[in-house]
Amino acid sequence: MAETEQRKKIPLVPENLLKKRKAYQALKATQAKQALLARREQSKKKGPRFKRLESFLNDSWWQKRDMVCLRRLEVKPHALEMPDKHSLAFVVGIKRTDGVSSVVQKTIARLRLKKIFSSVFVKVTPQSLKTLRIVEPYVTWGFPNLKFVQELILKRGQAKVKNKTIPLTDNMVIEEHLGRFGVICLEDLIHEIAFPGKLFPRYLMVLVPFSPFGGPSCHQEPSGLPQGDGLTGLSG
Repeated sequence: MAETEQRKKIPLVPENLLKKRKAYQALKATQAKQALLARREQSKKKGPRFKRLESFLNDSWWQKRDMVCLRRLEVKPHALEMPDKHSLAFVVGIKRTDGVSSVVQKTIARLRLKKIFSSVFVKVTPQSLKTLRIVEPYVTWGFPNLKFVQELILKRGQAKVKNKTIPLTDNMVIEEHLGRFGVICLEDLIHEIAFPGKLFPRYLMVLVPFSPFGGPSCHQEPSGLPQGDGLTGLSG
């Protein structure tokens, strides 16, 4: 009996107070929902954002520059010769393409470099060299060696499976998507990327564009990464 008396009694809350608390919580939830809907409606009704005159002038300058570069390519289509010893290029987007010509924007999208400082592998062909010349003011690129390709795919390689980005750590994923082409493991994929052949575009579509390396201040990598010091075009 003494032990039961020493136990602390649980304080009872009146039923009407519990009802008031529940009603208050429901009211707050309703008010929060209404406030969210009101903000969404207000954002829809907002007028067009005004741009400064300098922004229009800057966009116009970049578009004119793009058109000049395209005309030069038409006059001198063979200005950039095919390299003899290299068949693979590594391209990094280092400048934003807001306000540039539609040709440049479509080319950047085709290269999958919409995100600044993202990077992709490109098979060196006359057509790909012409493509790189179109976006030359906005990218830097070079010729990677086998060690660089291997380290990059092993450390940063990712694949897109069912709208999800997953790291390339499971050979089952590679075999499932590329097994019919004879690629069943990560080593096979690295070899096919480093020494591109006819099926290179299919292998490349499995890889997600590589994430940024650290922006324009990154230096030369020991594995052969082109310098990212802000210089556009061919970096070696």
